[in-house]
Amino acid sequence: MTTHPLEGQVQGDPEPELLDGRMWVDGCFDFFHHGHAGAIFQARQQCSELYAGVHSDEAILANKGPTVMNLDERVAATDACRWVTKSIPYAPYVTSLPFISHYGCRYVVHGDDITSDSDGNDCYRFVKEAGRFKVVKRSPGISTTDLVGRMLLCTKSHFIKNMEDLLAGTEGDGSAEGRMELGDSMHSRIKCYASDETALAPGVAVWFWRSTEQATLEGSGPGKFSQVKGIQGKPVQPGQRIVYVDGGFDLFSSGHIEFLRQVALKEEELSKGGPPSYIVVGIHEDSVINEWKGVNYPIMNIFERGLCVLQCKYIHAVVFGAPASPSRAYLESLPAGTPVAVYHGPTAYMPLTYDPYKAPKEMGIYEEIGSHAFQHVNAGEIVERIMKNKEMYEARQRKKGVKAGLEAQVREREVLEEEQRKKEAERLAAAN
Repeated sequence: MTTHPLEGQVQGDPEPELLDGRMWVDGCFDFFHHGHAGAIFQARQQCSELYAGVHSDEAILANKGPTVMNLDERVAATDACRWVTKSIPYAPYVTSLPFISHYGCRYVVHGDDITSDSDGNDCYRFVKEAGRFKVVKRSPGISTTDLVGRMLLCTKSHFIKNMEDLLAGTEGDGSAEGRMELGDSMHSRIKCYASDETALAPGVAVWFWRSTEQATLEGSGPGKFSQVKGIQGKPVQPGQRIVYVDGGFDLFSSGHIEFLRQVALKEEELSKGGPPSYIVVGIHEDSVINEWKGVNYPIMNIFERGLCVLQCKYIHAVVFGAPASPSRAYLESLPAGTPVAVYHGPTAYMPLTYDPYKAPKEMGIYEEIGSHAFQHVNAGEIVERIMKNKEMYEARQRKKGVKAGLEAQVREREVLEEEQRKKEAERLAAAN
């Protein structure tokens, strides 16, 4: 586990050297989502090095409310972001000039929303007064508060039926012009998040995989890959090992991040000094995850989950709409090439009547990642944390403007969770 310095334990240097190419971004980064990544991406475009300050649990509780993820989990998320040069834990909640100067950061970058401390004062007032503050646009349609609301209110309105159709403007409500505008906007976001560590050049390859709904759920039947227009990523290098992982990656948490990091570390050993292995990540459809988990899972839709995976520095390619069970035909037709390994993590799998990794096992390429510090952290664990402390989070949501009726909605989720547990027990009994 990471050892952190005490809160604010940095001495101001008499004459710190401020580097024009090094900037500072800070925040809570609670269950790190694509809104956080969007601000970091924009900040990274303005500098050659970006330091991410992460506030302590205690500072956030005193100024904002309870965190969902603890400090170690939140630092793991910023460490994994491709555009972050270095994470600095225990960063002051009110951004301190001596603190950022100690790290050589001339400017602080933050979104265009206002952040206040417990006294209602602007957290960035000191850097603003010093002329060392830069503003980036806030990512629309996502926030930690919004995600907590989805958990408490048990909504499904965020689900996406098919990503390819949505980007093409053929899925969704409203006018044809409005759908095309939304699709273009989403495509632009994907292209940004697929950039390399400089946030200026191509980095990650992105593909769609499409089949019938039943084939997507069971991994059977034919399917077809197509490249997301204009997002080629970096090509596979000669001799580069190609490996595959898949999952829902809902609420992209430290459990997912550490799994991907462990895959990268294991492959680093196997590559024997050659180029880093090319890690392809398959992301399941919303309908597939909902079929497994019920209620209103996934909390993040496939677009949001995809953006979270795209910004992670441990991956090289993403497949939107990957089947629940990767068949031999699917693996052998991957655009990057047939993988030499298919990895699965230590997390408990949904109760199924079939082995989703039957084909990789038959091909002799199935590999498992063992236990790790964050293996228990997944979407279900995060929702459970919210529900156990729902009174605190309900109060937090009310402060953010969530309307009456919250308690009834929370009770609805509890009932649906219980129904889902019974359904899974019946499914397991039938399988045995």
